[in-house]
Amino acid sequence: MLKTEHLFERLHEVYPDLIELRRDLHMYPELSFQEVNTPQKIADYLADLGLEVRTGVGGRGVVGLLKGGRPGKTIALRADFDALPIQDEKEVEYKSRIPGVMHACGHDIHTAGLLGVARVLSEVREELEGNIVFIHQFAEEKIPGGAKAMIEDGCLDGVDVIYGAHVWSPIPIGTVGVGEGPMMAAMDSFEIEIRGKGGHGATPHLTVDSLVLGSQLVLQLQQIVSRRVDPLKPAVVTVGTFAAGEAFNIIPDTAKITGTVRSFEESVRDLIEKSIGQITSSACEGAGASAHFTFTRGYPAVWNHPEETNKVEELAKKLLEESKVKRIAPIMAGEDFSYYLQKVPGSFFFVGGGNEELEATYPHHHPRFNVDERSMLITGQLFISLVLDYLSGGDAKQKPVMEEISKS
Repeated sequence: MLKTEHLFERLHEVYPDLIELRRDLHMYPELSFQEVNTPQKIADYLADLGLEVRTGVGGRGVVGLLKGGRPGKTIALRADFDALPIQDEKEVEYKSRIPGVMHACGHDIHTAGLLGVARVLSEVREELEGNIVFIHQFAEEKIPGGAKAMIEDGCLDGVDVIYGAHVWSPIPIGTVGVGEGPMMAAMDSFEIEIRGKGGHGATPHLTVDSLVLGSQLVLQLQQIVSRRVDPLKPAVVTVGTFAAGEAFNIIPDTAKITGTVRSFEESVRDLIEKSIGQITSSACEGAGASAHFTFTRGYPAVWNHPEETNKVEELAKKLLEESKVKRIAPIMAGEDFSYYLQKVPGSFFFVGGGNEELEATYPHHHPRFNVDERSMLITGQLFISLVLDYLSGGDAKQKPVMEEISKS
């Protein structure tokens, strides 16, 4: 029977290589739907391990298949690899070399860490019962995302269960956050264009003021959550932009409002979309204006399956002190890992990456974002434990994580 401690030792041996790989990815990030070199690096790495590799999956995705020496079930592990349009302001030797682009969310950590898992498990493939699918996904950061397209292109074919992890700077290194059921929100967007009648600021009675209408509408939208949504069902309606007018003494013809909606239940999504439309229509018609309203649905909510989430929690507590594994409340950020969970059972969890000593405390999508690279070891050991437990009931009783990573 495979022993996790032996695989953990091997993961620590290759850890310096994973740091080098992560920093290379960090220095040369690529934006969503523009990834060229990153998926090639991933494909080459997996091919060198002797995996069956598919490229261009769903567009720019990469899928590696590791077949065990004996037949069995199939488990999938997923990492994303796109970056963000943000200027890297960290003062580190591996800061982004691409102006205006950086890994400000940890996807470089996800990618390098999962490649390390593939490397370790590929060395014991003959002892594995079943298969492992390594899903390297493009374009998580930009709707419509890469997950749906990769699924449609067959990345989950034959997969029985899937797990994903996200490094998380708000929680410290050495901790894991899990959640059953709703974990991350559905993320939608809306746009409202108000068409009134412009004119001189000195004669407002001859106009239909789109700016005033827009101001009233912004306030009315705030009543949707407080007065129309069940208070026991979380939801957010946020207006992010409001544009109207170009001169101080001219009442503008048009005003434009954009915003985001976050929720966990489809019924709440439907209610909010309908409510924004109703409020917009009635407010504008009553004032003699017209409006064009569009509601764009983004990723659905991430809903973690109970059995798989409990397994993550159980194995994490064997790796870490029990107090370091926490049930965390759902968050209003979105993730297209939700599409995978609509197809097969699985769970998405958070691995702490915060470390004040490294100034790795900035929030995700911040110009100075960074995380403790040792989070790759924790994620890797938890992934390995999940694989062995699911495929062959391997030994996952070892608890060496924090003691060992402190030496790294």
